[in-house]
Amino acid sequence: MISANMTKFYINGAWVAPLSDARLGVENPATEEIVAQVALGNDADADAAIMAARAAFDGWTVTPVAERIALVRRILEVYNARYEDFAQAMSTEMGAPIEWARGAQAWAGQVHIEATIKAAEEMHWEYMRGTTRIVYEGIGVCALITPWNWPMNQIACKVAPALIAGCTMVLKPSEIAPLSGVLFAEVCHEAGVPPGVFNLVNGDGPGVGTRITSHPEVDMVSFTGSTRAGILIATAAAKTVKRVAQEMGGKSANIILPSADLQAAVTAGVNAIMSNTGQSCDAPTRMFVHRSQQAEALAIARETAEAIVPGDPLADGTTMGPLISKVQFDKVQRLIQSGIDEGATLVTGGVGRPAGLNRGWFCKPTIFGDVQNEMTISKEEIFGPVLSVLPYDSVDDAVRMANDSVYGLAAYIAGPLEEARPVAHRLRAGTVNLNYPDWDTSAPFGGYKQSGNGREYADWGIHDFCEVKGIVGYGA
Repeated sequence: MISANMTKFYINGAWVAPLSDARLGVENPATEEIVAQVALGNDADADAAIMAARAAFDGWTVTPVAERIALVRRILEVYNARYEDFAQAMSTEMGAPIEWARGAQAWAGQVHIEATIKAAEEMHWEYMRGTTRIVYEGIGVCALITPWNWPMNQIACKVAPALIAGCTMVLKPSEIAPLSGVLFAEVCHEAGVPPGVFNLVNGDGPGVGTRITSHPEVDMVSFTGSTRAGILIATAAAKTVKRVAQEMGGKSANIILPSADLQAAVTAGVNAIMSNTGQSCDAPTRMFVHRSQQAEALAIARETAEAIVPGDPLADGTTMGPLISKVQFDKVQRLIQSGIDEGATLVTGGVGRPAGLNRGWFCKPTIFGDVQNEMTISKEEIFGPVLSVLPYDSVDDAVRMANDSVYGLAAYIAGPLEEARPVAHRLRAGTVNLNYPDWDTSAPFGGYKQSGNGREYADWGIHDFCEVKGIVGYGA
């Protein structure tokens, strides 16, 4: 689904022509074909959207919470009515297998809006503490910058709580995967979002991204993307002391305890990293197995990886799509080669495209064994279908290596709960998953260290978009 509004911006309740002629081709990474053109905004476009949001803020933020929740519920209804459009758009812009686009990518937007509504209905927006009234209010005008790897997941996790908190906003989706973002703006318009409350301007990071994060009329920046870009955004925002919430890179550890069901744990771990073609910030890319079990674990990992079917996203049986772009493909190839050069054991996969795929940015599902913690593939976020298996001699050794990272977004532990729980408390990560649980859209999501700050999902996300006011003497 490619919208007719791809070369327009949504500002102040209307689709408007951009103020520059800059365009960027949108590539389907499975075919390398340009499927659409997206307009790239400039400073003037960004300013127009910001000032529309500023003008709308005073009225929107005093709208009763129940009415703000009702609006987001209408957004959900329209989103659900256009669910297949979103699935098709993300399959096209990401090369995602269509069943994955339906069952994970489009689904993520749906369930996060649902979780935000539920949390808002249960939240105490005002309450007394002694004679002081505690009030949660929208922080103001927000700049929302979302990535290409989970487009609707991140748009829903920002827009829904910002709206309910009483904020107005300017959304800049990734220019690499903008199709679904434009569809979401259409959903907001159809749902009746008041003019200026939600605005969308497409553009790149150095252009629109820099402008909306540094603009003095923006009160908060919510960013999801690379740590490198996050540092630039935080620096730009610091000059006007904006609040900055960031969800950035990851290099998540997956500790498989000696007492775990090795077959089940390794199989689930491999499938978790290979889903979304490894392009998930919380993917369990470092698997720690006891040294005595490494040979068996590598055999299981190899069998699991070789059962994955890369190919045409619309074909029956395809289970993995391409990487998002040539830039990402080249980066992943470089890092796979570094693993070979630095002495890791290549178990399966390697450089180049999978057999029979000569077009599209497809990558071989790759497993490395005998990985040492100081190797590049153990340190750098690869963002591709590449798993590093690191042997350990004791659980203490595994915990030490797991925490020896600049990142701290997520971690995984497989094994009996009575053994896994104490280990979970020792890991420096914002989310620790025990035995591959179902996705919990009400759990806090965010990172330690260079993985970011702030938390998303449900009430955690709402709080990030709120100021807390104390009215002292209210009950005297």
